[in-house]
Amino acid sequence: MSDYRSLTATEIAVKVKQAHLSAVEITLEALNLARTKGKELNAFITLCEEKALKQAKTIDEKVKAGKPVGLLAGVPVAVKDNICYTDYQTTCGSHILEGFIPPYDATCVAKLIDAGAVIIGKTNLDEFGMGSSNENSYYGPVKNPFRYDLVPGGSSGGSAAAVAQGIVPVALGSDTGGSVRQPASFCGVFGLKPTYGAVSRYGLIAFGSSLDQVGPLAGNTEDLALAYKIACGYDLHDSTSVNLEHPDYPELLRTEKTFKIGVPRDYYNEGLEPEVGECVKKAVHELRERGHTFVDISLPLTDKTIAVYYIIAPAEASSNLARYDGVRYGLREGGEKALSEMYSDTRSVGFGAEVKRRIMLGTHVLSSGYYDAYYLQASKVREIMRRDFDKAFEVVDLIITPTAPTPAFKLGEKIDDPLAMYLSDVYTVSANLAGIPAISVPYGKVSDGRPVGVQFMAPHFGELSLLQIAYTLEGLI
Repeated sequence: MSDYRSLTATEIAVKVKQAHLSAVEITLEALNLARTKGKELNAFITLCEEKALKQAKTIDEKVKAGKPVGLLAGVPVAVKDNICYTDYQTTCGSHILEGFIPPYDATCVAKLIDAGAVIIGKTNLDEFGMGSSNENSYYGPVKNPFRYDLVPGGSSGGSAAAVAQGIVPVALGSDTGGSVRQPASFCGVFGLKPTYGAVSRYGLIAFGSSLDQVGPLAGNTEDLALAYKIACGYDLHDSTSVNLEHPDYPELLRTEKTFKIGVPRDYYNEGLEPEVGECVKKAVHELRERGHTFVDISLPLTDKTIAVYYIIAPAEASSNLARYDGVRYGLREGGEKALSEMYSDTRSVGFGAEVKRRIMLGTHVLSSGYYDAYYLQASKVREIMRRDFDKAFEVVDLIITPTAPTPAFKLGEKIDDPLAMYLSDVYTVSANLAGIPAISVPYGKVSDGRPVGVQFMAPHFGELSLLQIAYTLEGLI
């Protein structure tokens, strides 16, 4: 047995390079865990066994021949199933894409493979990333490894659960309104939502194109920094990708630095569970003891973020999901009927209730007579929010908030109350609306042991500061 679960991704890669561990043995063990523990959690939709073993074998052969291997050599990695990976289906957790096999790899996946990562499987998610609990998947809900009657958060719940269970040290998720950070908080792992444009979206199946961002989840800050270093960077295939020279995140992680951190009073409202607030206060106290300074700030439109997000995101979703019509790829129902009936039958059968709800909402706010009152108005408020963050970052280096107002809640607890579910993202959506980076760091637990995440936000391309403060806080756990 390789016992890779006790090692970080960096340590695994080093031992594989030194031939102290076999990439094939690690992969076999990871696949076995995915088939057993992963199945109990319902964390995976597809296991990529054949390809994973080929990748691992190639790495071992290179090591034996003395050839160079990458920074993630032999490290098992899981990928959210809305990120394209050839030879295996990419379903987005939806019936409508069941059996769809992408013709190309997403850029972020290709970069991980080039770095020696072994892709062991595609993880479960809320359908098309629309959800905060991972209960909206066609393939069934994911369970939280901490306690099986709890949700893991959404929409990247499968990736968060796979990391929390120790099946993989690193996984990829996507974050449109908190879908990396909120599951990271609920499962007690680290999750990074990069700056919009920092990681290529080529191969990420779109939900909200101005909001979506690929981000890593990991069991520690070092692995998170390493995964981000590999995934980030300019990509000609993505018109929103920013051509910027990134620093060496893992190398600079331990650099001693003190930050001026803003505490937005608008985030500490009546919806925040007191024990979660206490965890954030404790983090503030511990960081202050180590020389970081804190100032009160205001982000006055915080109470408008959910309303703005649930106009803009469904509007973009209704447009992006119009392509799923039964003609080009994926599910087709009523093929013998007239074209309009085939469209209707396919979309009625193929989409789940939450996706239909958001398509209808998005179509409504974009429709004639309502566009100006809803979508245009929300876009204006979004711009004011972005400027509010810019003003705040003229005064502070970082902003600290809870990641979510509550710890993980029970399966089924909020599934019939969409508004209560949407409010799970009240602290995370603003970073997506502003396009800024944010991180969730596990820090503390409530009285029954459920983990709590603390969120930090930074100015555009301030990921290094986020990773440094996360590393500091990790050392205080």
